[in-house]
Amino acid sequence: MMEAGADKIWAEDSGGSGPTLVLLHEHVADSRMWDPVWPQLTEAYRAIRYDVRGFGRSPAPTEEYSLLLDLLAVLDHFGIEQAYFAGCSGGGGTIIDLALAEPGRVRSLVLLCPGISGYDWPDEPELDAEFDARIAGGDEDALVDLCVRLWGAAGPDPFVTDLARSAVKAFPGQRFQRPDPPSFDRLDEITAPSVIMVGDRDRAALIESNEQAAARIPGCALIRMPGVDHYPTVRDPAKVLDTIRSYCPA
Repeated sequence: MMEAGADKIWAEDSGGSGPTLVLLHEHVADSRMWDPVWPQLTEAYRAIRYDVRGFGRSPAPTEEYSLLLDLLAVLDHFGIEQAYFAGCSGGGGTIIDLALAEPGRVRSLVLLCPGISGYDWPDEPELDAEFDARIAGGDEDALVDLCVRLWGAAGPDPFVTDLARSAVKAFPGQRFQRPDPPSFDRLDEITAPSVIMVGDRDRAALIESNEQAAARIPGCALIRMPGVDHYPTVRDPAKVLDTIRSYCPA
C-alpha cells in the first residue's frame, strides 16, 4: 500500500533489471485484468501495476482525487522518471493524459480500447435509466449482469464476471473522482510512439472513438482484434503480449 493524499493505493512492482513498463487497468475491472500476461511481462520488464482508488485491493476513496495525479504519485513513489505504458479503457485514457501533460516521461503508449476524455459520446437515455434503476435498487448482481452485457459481448467467462463485480463494488467511490482536462481534441500533440487495439465485439461508439483517435495521434497504428470485446487481455492475451513487446522493446 502507498499513500495517496488521505487514502491508500495498492501497487505492485515486479522489480528486475529490464525496462520499466507501467500497466493501468480498465474501469470495468481491476489490475487483475493483467494476470493473463503478467508472468511473461515480468520476465522481460520491471512491470508495475496498481488499483485505482476503490478498485480491487485499493480501499475506497474518502476525498476528491484525480486519475492523472494518482498515476504521477505512483510513478514518484517508485522513482520512475520515464517508462513504457500500457493502459486499457479508462486506464488508456489516463496514460494519454500523462503523455500530454508530461511527454518526457512516456517512451511509448499501448492503448487497449481506450476511453478518451473529451470524446463526444452519444446520448443513451434508455441505458442511463436502466443503470440508474439498478443502482437505486441496490442489486449488485443486476449491476454485474448489466456491466457484462455491455462490455463482455464475446461471451460468458467467470474471470470477466469477477472483474466486472470488482468494478461494480468501486462504483460508489467514483463520486470522489475529479475529471482531468479533456484530451480528445489534443491527440495530435502526442509525440510518443502509439498503438491502439480495439475488438470488433466492443461497443460501437467506443470503436468509432478509437478509429478517430488513431487518425489523430501522429503515426498511431490501429490493430483490430476479431472476436474481442472490452476485455482484450482475457480474450486474446497472446495478441496483447505481442503488441506490448513490439512497442516496448526490451
